[in-house]
Amino acid sequence: MTDPADLTVTLVDGYVDEPAHFGVPPYISTYPRFTAGALVDAGVPEGNVTYHTIDELRDDRRKWADVADADLLVYLGGMTVPGKYVGGTPAEPDEVRELAWTADGTTLMGGPIRFGVGDENAGAVETERKDLDYDFVAKGDVEAAAYDLVRSGLEGFGDRVRDNEELDRWAAKGAFVVEQHPNHPEYLIVEMETSRGCAYRCSFCTEPLYGNPSFRTADSVVREVANLAERGARHFRLGRQADILAFGGDGEAPNPDALERLYGGIREVVPDLGTLHLDNVNPVTIVDYPEKSREAIRIIAEHNTAGDTAAFGLESADPVVQEENNLLVTADEAFEAVKVVNEEGGWRPGDDPEVGPTTGPDAANRLPKLLPGINLLHGLKGEREETFEHNKRFLQRVYDEGLMLRRINIRQVMAFDGTEMADTGADIAKDHKKLFKQYKREVREEIDRPMLRRVAPPGTVLPNVHLEYHKDGRTFGRQLGTYPLLVAIPGERELGRAVDVAVVDHGFRSVTGVPYPLDVNSATMDELTAVPGLGRKRAGDVVVNRPYGSPEELSESVDVDLSAFAVARPPERAD
Repeated sequence: MTDPADLTVTLVDGYVDEPAHFGVPPYISTYPRFTAGALVDAGVPEGNVTYHTIDELRDDRRKWADVADADLLVYLGGMTVPGKYVGGTPAEPDEVRELAWTADGTTLMGGPIRFGVGDENAGAVETERKDLDYDFVAKGDVEAAAYDLVRSGLEGFGDRVRDNEELDRWAAKGAFVVEQHPNHPEYLIVEMETSRGCAYRCSFCTEPLYGNPSFRTADSVVREVANLAERGARHFRLGRQADILAFGGDGEAPNPDALERLYGGIREVVPDLGTLHLDNVNPVTIVDYPEKSREAIRIIAEHNTAGDTAAFGLESADPVVQEENNLLVTADEAFEAVKVVNEEGGWRPGDDPEVGPTTGPDAANRLPKLLPGINLLHGLKGEREETFEHNKRFLQRVYDEGLMLRRINIRQVMAFDGTEMADTGADIAKDHKKLFKQYKREVREEIDRPMLRRVAPPGTVLPNVHLEYHKDGRTFGRQLGTYPLLVAIPGERELGRAVDVAVVDHGFRSVTGVPYPLDVNSATMDELTAVPGLGRKRAGDVVVNRPYGSPEELSESVDVDLSAFAVARPPERAD
């Protein structure tokens, strides 16, 4: 019998992306934290648990020794929705196999990878379950499998799900793992689970495979946040749930009191909070319980940080597709839900919370507190050419009514065993690929860009943009949060640091910004040229005629109001 106190364990994070769970950097998912906590609870010393991301192993082959030498290797990963990522690259199947081949000890694989493995993380694909040469595959909860495997002396386990009592222990004991993440502490956002499972059964979704909703208590989540904060975490996302509005209730109706305990509790235990965002909101909750939903959204917007997004699973505005795939809301109902979130959460810090949404030149220069996002999914049963027109009409209606969407997510379905889409597979998505590409381009050009100008007009300040990479003479970065804007800054600036940025221009899903406030007495030519109203000629005049004593002096000189972007600091004098 192997003594747990003598075991060494290596956790490898291949990253996850599920309908209600995200773990690609700068996010860290629940899986490595809960699994580490389960191992410690089973008797493995905290100091014997090593955590690596797949990107760490790619960058430093010496760290593969931790894979080879561990008594137990646990691989965690799996993508059940398609996406494109900046902060990290999910593990490929060949890499997952190489980990198993490298390990001399026992190997365990778990996470959403149990639902299936595709050759690539993309839409319009079918997946199948592959064991990828591991000794054990957790077909239930990987944290429960890890606990039972250690308690059995590495002999085996029975597939099962953990209960909330176990989760409370494991979540608390596993907080230490965040300190081993390469992004810790400044550029790491911790994905928090408030519940999992779903009361509804949309045809394509893997979340119902976790069963009906199982809610944690507000006290449990707040205790976990406190433990994580003690380990240096300051950025959190309540993303691991199908519907945050249903938290603490019966799975369908909102419970505002529970949300107040949750959000207020987090604010209390992390007074120097950096980010508090959420992910999923089910629009059917707002439709069925409008007044309670309004109260719940007001509570969230009071406690969260700006730029938050409530992702709506509309999936399709086509009534035929809605009917055939058990989708929950019509286009009209989704529109009403969009309107409610705009009215209750669409105000900006500095504006009156009672007057939302706030747009236009009189609005404060920050992102709105909470806006809806729209998910549109293609390749579903019943999809036809008219489907694409239904979706475009819905989006155009939202824009024409003066409302805001924080982002529009357009993707093609991935078909998994256990869902109703398994029978249809990816055939419809593949047949409509050309039509899908054309439609997606039209939405980006006709809706996304003007919507982004409304959400983040020139002069909007984005604090703490983390600089990630260089491309084409520009530096790209993002804030921490849910679906953060990609920001391009003229020039190549030092990576790995954070700067405040003012928006100056807009792409389809990204913005151009300049450091805020921009000191015109030291700004580069490229930075000045990017400021609206200047252009290259006037920017050249600024460079020639500086220094300026004040922004007003500069504005008078170039006949452009630069107060939203610039300051004019006196140049330093040599002694």
